[in-house]
Amino acid sequence: MFTWTVTQGATACSSLRPSSLLLLLFLLLLLCPLPSAGSHSGPGAAVPRLPRATNASSSAATVVGRHVRSSYNHLQGDVRKRKLISFYGFFLRIDKNGKVNGTKNRTDHYTVLEIKSVDVGVVAIRGLHSNYYLAISKKGDLYGARDFGEDCRLTERIEENRYNTYASAEWKNRKKFMFVGLNANGKPMKGKRTRRKNTTTHFLPLLALPALGV
Repeated sequence: MFTWTVTQGATACSSLRPSSLLLLLFLLLLLCPLPSAGSHSGPGAAVPRLPRATNASSSAATVVGRHVRSSYNHLQGDVRKRKLISFYGFFLRIDKNGKVNGTKNRTDHYTVLEIKSVDVGVVAIRGLHSNYYLAISKKGDLYGARDFGEDCRLTERIEENRYNTYASAEWKNRKKFMFVGLNANGKPMKGKRTRRKNTTTHFLPLLALPALGV
């Protein structure tokens, strides 16, 4: 139908002036719509947009996210045998009477500690040979506890300098954390006087080698 109209129109207008013929062709182009970009099929074809995610898919993503968070449970019960050496070179020790201090004697078997995850980011530290737990009292005193309790729950964190800090997970002093700390002489520090950025609270976990006694 379209071909016949164009042919007849061309025959009828063959006697028209060139300017009139150009005007007629221009009008025909206006009346004939160009094919849309979406109708092309080939290398230059426009890529159709994907439909937006439905509420069902968003809900599924939320469920997956919750599942990932709950997977933290696998951290509980993880046990590591380590020695904690302070920034000033003292090994944290808990002796047979539950006294906590530092020593530079790397063969002291009271420096061998068992670090166990009891919650997400929370650990319990026990002297392997003394069987006392490292604890911070509500007043900030560092001591060895015979039985595991709330004083023994310590928040473990890796600091920017790659050392670890251990703060009471239960007690704070004026809304500030209280940390395990050994001063420059290897003496235990009051939790109220410790700060995260103070290197006296920084410890490096070292792998304990029981076969070599170190």
